[in-house]
Amino acid sequence: MPNVQKKPTSLLVSAAALIGRDNTVLMQRRSLKGVHAGLWEFPGGKVEPAETPESALIRELAEELEIVVGPKSIEPVAFASGPASAAPEAPHIVILLYACTRWSGEPRCLQAEEIGWFPMDTLVNLEMPRLDYPLAHALKSFI
Repeated sequence: MPNVQKKPTSLLVSAAALIGRDNTVLMQRRSLKGVHAGLWEFPGGKVEPAETPESALIRELAEELEIVVGPKSIEPVAFASGPASAAPEAPHIVILLYACTRWSGEPRCLQAEEIGWFPMDTLVNLEMPRLDYPLAHALKSFI
């Protein structure tokens, strides 16, 4: 039997920088179990096969934060691309970050450990997965 190497899979992820009136940004803390346990990240999630990145983001924000976001309320900011972790079998991830300043409802923490509002200047000081750092820097330049 030939030695066939498994190629890492690729994942497309849409994420949002929810920007409050006071220029703070909502971040969520990952579960204390699993990959990137306890790290802060922009809310969002995987784009499913039948979705656009924008429709996936709108769905994820409803599922994770119980807010309603319209397609005209999100604006592309930046993307980050790379392996999810140092593990050889880790998938390659492309994260698309969108800015959002308008939504309906009060964000609630439904699937993460916690959520918090952080000043834009402090985002890069949070403990985050490595692909979130360039996104935080790009967001600061975007605003």
